[in-house]
Amino acid sequence: MEYLNIFIKSMFIDNMIFAYFLGMCSFLAVSKKVSTAIGLGIAVTFVQVITVPLNYLIYKYVLEAGALSWVDPSFKDLDLSFLTFILFIASVATMVQLVEMIVEKFSPSLYNSLGIFLPLIAVNCAILGGSLFMQQRVDGGTYSNFGHVLTFGFSSGLGWTIAIVAMAAIREKMQYSNVLPPLRGLGITFILTGLMAIGFMSFGGIDLNAFNKKEEVVVENKEVTAPVEVVSEETLEASKIIDSTVVDTTTVTKK
Repeated sequence: MEYLNIFIKSMFIDNMIFAYFLGMCSFLAVSKKVSTAIGLGIAVTFVQVITVPLNYLIYKYVLEAGALSWVDPSFKDLDLSFLTFILFIASVATMVQLVEMIVEKFSPSLYNSLGIFLPLIAVNCAILGGSLFMQQRVDGGTYSNFGHVLTFGFSSGLGWTIAIVAMAAIREKMQYSNVLPPLRGLGITFILTGLMAIGFMSFGGIDLNAFNKKEEVVVENKEVTAPVEVVSEETLEASKIIDSTVVDTTTVTKK
């Protein structure tokens, strides 16, 4: 159930847009059409799925204090964590270039509609934020293996996609609405973003440990009664004779 908890928490409770407001530039600029929003969301999710596990391996086996001890035992005190930002951004930029070439090759219309915002994924703070959150939670012990990190990368990218697609759907409907002139454009978009963020706060009430709770075993206290021994009449008579004999013997001894 750990993977399900990470998936739900990263997608709804710790949503990159509505919880941390990361990646707002692309979110506001590309959320005018649903088709374009879906394309950018898939691109962001793909980059997130590749870069977060990749940066995890880089941090775990290169940058972390003592991570290079597998190369030589003399490197056990070497700490390269100050290079985290540079290497994380380099890996993100590499993956974004790969995504850009793929989109341009197989979907030129989507490439033209995304425009400058596709290469800007390299500096999208939601992508870098995912890697930095991963590093923080690995150091804190929340994520303990590669599967946790991979689940977080996929669910955080999917949560960002859900946010931008939902906003694009609302903005398409708003074209037929009578919005006040001072609020048209980004004004009403910011208001909707705040309202949707308040709505996503309701997911914080989900008890993620509900499935991990074990049923309490109730043990009934039963009174144990000793078995009653049935004594026959002959045994009673014999015991009376023995008692009377003991009494007579005691009297004779005293005399």
